Amino acid sequence: MNQVDEAPEGFSFARTGTGRVGRWVVRAEKGAPSGANVLAQLDNDATDFRFPLAVANEPKLRDLRLSVRCKLVTGTVDQACGLVVRYQDENNYYLTRANALEQNVRFYKVVNGNRQQLASWDGSVISGVWHELRVDAQADHFTVFWDGQPALNVRDQAFSTAGNVGVWTKADSVTYFDDLHVEPLGS
Repeated sequence: MNQVDEAPEGFSFARTGTGRVGRWVVRAEKGAPSGANVLAQLDNDATDFRFPLAVANEPKLRDLRLSVRCKLVTGTVDQACGLVVRYQDENNYYLTRANALEQNVRFYKVVNGNRQQLASWDGSVISGVWHELRVDAQADHFTVFWDGQPALNVRDQAFSTAGNVGVWTKADSVTYFDDLHVEPLGS
């Protein structure tokens, strides 16, 4: 059972880039969509090229629908929340993320620790409120939804095999995650 102020069970923690790995804990959060506890990344290390990850140990999927509710709490370098799919290791995965300071949602591939932006959408990303971020991955096609609306369509073949899923932040982002949900999709 997950205890408040402790790392959640069933996750591994990593970091792409430099700086601290992050402080991932279960936190009681009044007003959370689930009505209970959230997964919080609380380390505000301001290293710019720092991407803390909380990766679910299971399942490993290629074709999937992954969604999360996220609340961007604080950050001066960044205020970001992200979803990771087809995670191979801390330096190789796909990522979609929302950023309140930049007012956008983007999709990246991270290959050998280097992020390459594949698509971007500009729109309302507000800190201090709950949002929904979702990605559907099928073969080489990725569709990203922000607050229930389609935001990005991307095609890429860098990672074509199954991988883990997880959540992601950047730099000094203090971010809360709730209702992480993954389901397999048929090819």
